[in-house]
Amino acid sequence: MSERTGGLRFLVWSALAGVISGAVFLATAELAALLVARSASPILAVGSFVIDIVPQPFKEFAIATFGEYDKIALLAGLGLAVVIASAIAGVLEFVRPPLGVVALGIAGALSIGAIVTRASVTPLSFLPPVLGTVAGSVVLVLLCRRLRGWRASTGGRERAGTTSPASNGMDRRRFFALAGIAGASAIIVGVTARAVSVATSSVDAIRRALRLPAPRTTVTVPDGAELDIPGLSSLFTANEDFYRVDTALTVPAIDPASWRLVIDGMVDKRVELSFDDLLAMGLDEYAITLTCVSNEVGGELVGNAMWSGVPIRDILELAGPQAGADMVLSRSIDGYTASTPLSALTDDGLDAILAVSMNGEPLPLEHGFPVRMVVPGLYGYVSATKWLTELKVTTFAQDEAYWTPRGYSAEAPIKFSSRVDTPKLGKPVSAGRIPIAGVAWAQSVGIERVEVKIDDGEWVPATLSTPINSDTWVQWFMEWDATPGTHYVGVRAVNKNGDLQIEERSPIAPNGSSGWQRSLISVT
Repeated sequence: MSERTGGLRFLVWSALAGVISGAVFLATAELAALLVARSASPILAVGSFVIDIVPQPFKEFAIATFGEYDKIALLAGLGLAVVIASAIAGVLEFVRPPLGVVALGIAGALSIGAIVTRASVTPLSFLPPVLGTVAGSVVLVLLCRRLRGWRASTGGRERAGTTSPASNGMDRRRFFALAGIAGASAIIVGVTARAVSVATSSVDAIRRALRLPAPRTTVTVPDGAELDIPGLSSLFTANEDFYRVDTALTVPAIDPASWRLVIDGMVDKRVELSFDDLLAMGLDEYAITLTCVSNEVGGELVGNAMWSGVPIRDILELAGPQAGADMVLSRSIDGYTASTPLSALTDDGLDAILAVSMNGEPLPLEHGFPVRMVVPGLYGYVSATKWLTELKVTTFAQDEAYWTPRGYSAEAPIKFSSRVDTPKLGKPVSAGRIPIAGVAWAQSVGIERVEVKIDDGEWVPATLSTPINSDTWVQWFMEWDATPGTHYVGVRAVNKNGDLQIEERSPIAPNGSSGWQRSLISVT
């Protein structure tokens, strides 16, 4: 074997030593987090930190590309980065000790920084990355020391092509034995610690056993509210199909028994409510459509659900907002904040609520269990705070929320819109009489009519379903005699104020996209 080939071989093994040491780092940190501070997982803390600092265009790209799997994609990317960085640390420690240990120390320091800046930080949150750094460094030093012994034992014999198995077998076996034990232990300990942490911190069993009181008032769904057309979105979006966009890398687990909501800031008195206090105020049922500001024209980041909850105006009345306040800064348990105009939460004509149920069951964990905000007419990033823990009455001049310094407007009324659900782009349909159908929404105002245009023809009114109220979407359809070829189908809406849906295209930032959807349909 040539000297160059032999040297390359040891670099590969040193990279493996680095990866194993990185795994030991994470496994030790996960175990320590399980024991002393469950929110102090380095990989999750760093992932959350990345979510916070990534520029807005990259966030939108991730949402548009990966949808609800954007966080899985982030974790996969972080995992790949950890493997690469660990491999480099291994090579550095083998070639120029103690540079590899220094690299691990830097990783530990960055992890500590990410952890202690999270909203869920505890006095012992620094401990998991510290212990992980120590364990990973010890393993890295030992592995590289044995690897250098293995290389030394080959000596000049390898350069001469006459290596002796007897002379270097001991060091080689020592290296692989330690690598195997450390690697297997890291996998077992790390996976087990994470699994136990998820299992023991999960409140899903509590959620399933929770029995909420029946609402005092219910929503009547009128006849004709749902059209029976294949491919058309359901009147109510199933919980498992409802879009999810938030900044939580892992879904917070909150026991309703320990949940507290604090109302403070510019108020006459500070108020703190328990989950039982909230339920005791009485629940009412509301049908409300939610829309994400990241929803593109014709996009799917919109859904309609039946919610049960308590009006936020009743909650705020307990504290007594003071004169001069114009905003409520809502805060999630993970530190996320949203800025909602105070008027939108106190107006008797708007059903802004603290929701505890969604489509007849307690809120799903990923949709804010046990309590979230639901505010019709405003994009979610300024109103739909999940895992809610605080309502701070303040002013737009004094406070700003999570997305405001990231390029989004502080106030964000929803731009009403319409969408074609069927026929879908990329799915050819057969010639003949077929339905064109979709949904349209104009929260707090309502849809007056929807118009459809085929190619360069005239705008033709569509038939609307019977609306539940002005806060939910309506379904629409029209019959079309489709002829073979390709056709453009356009749609636009008019709200009950007589306003025509904005035709001009605008991007998502700073306050939501606009434009008429125009889909290319293939007819065979």
